[in-house]
Amino acid sequence: MFLSPQNIGRVDYLPTYEAMQHFTATRTPDTPDALWVCEHPAVYTQGLAGKSEHIFNRADIPVVQTNRGGQVTYHGPGQVVAYPLLDLNRAGYFVKEYVYRLEEAVIRTLLHFGVTGHRVGGAPGIYVRMDDPQSHALLPQRPARALNAAPVAPNFTGLGKIAALGIKVSRHCTYHGMALNVAMDLEPFSRINPCGYAGLQTVDLSTMGVCVAWQEAADVLGQKLASYLAP
Repeated sequence: MFLSPQNIGRVDYLPTYEAMQHFTATRTPDTPDALWVCEHPAVYTQGLAGKSEHIFNRADIPVVQTNRGGQVTYHGPGQVVAYPLLDLNRAGYFVKEYVYRLEEAVIRTLLHFGVTGHRVGGAPGIYVRMDDPQSHALLPQRPARALNAAPVAPNFTGLGKIAALGIKVSRHCTYHGMALNVAMDLEPFSRINPCGYAGLQTVDLSTMGVCVAWQEAADVLGQKLASYLAP
């Protein structure tokens, strides 16, 4: 493993976002990469494509505008958030493969806990079958491998989203990252269109029947990320 995950605990979102920006803006070609693993108090974050109409009722939950890709998502207690701060030039792979490796680390983390994660074409993140979270059967809506395959609208039938992904790459260096739902109050997701998709159901390991402590899930995810993001 070339990364050593750093567990920074429960931290407010905005100062963490600002710290990622500062780290990336001031790093040099010799700066060691980092992997921050944390948990946030309740917050909605908007990506660059975020639209205000995707938040129905934020109530007392703050909204933070960010420069990551994607639309609105929710962070809160019981969710493991990971921020890889990588120099992709040094790692030796491009953004598309970086995203694939992030998702693969989540899939392998879920498999560790007996749950099968799936990719959906056109919709970054990881999903599980609501009726059979252990099923290895391939999804018909999995990403197309044909070089000239026409893009299709994501199909979330029978699926719940268990991990979200939103990244930023600046001067070939990554920040922001991904979030895995472990044991959360999922109600705040019902006040938004998660990632901009109306009706998309959000789940966590707990609702899939897996009882695991946040720290254990954080440790496994950190280890998988360190392994799968290696050059």
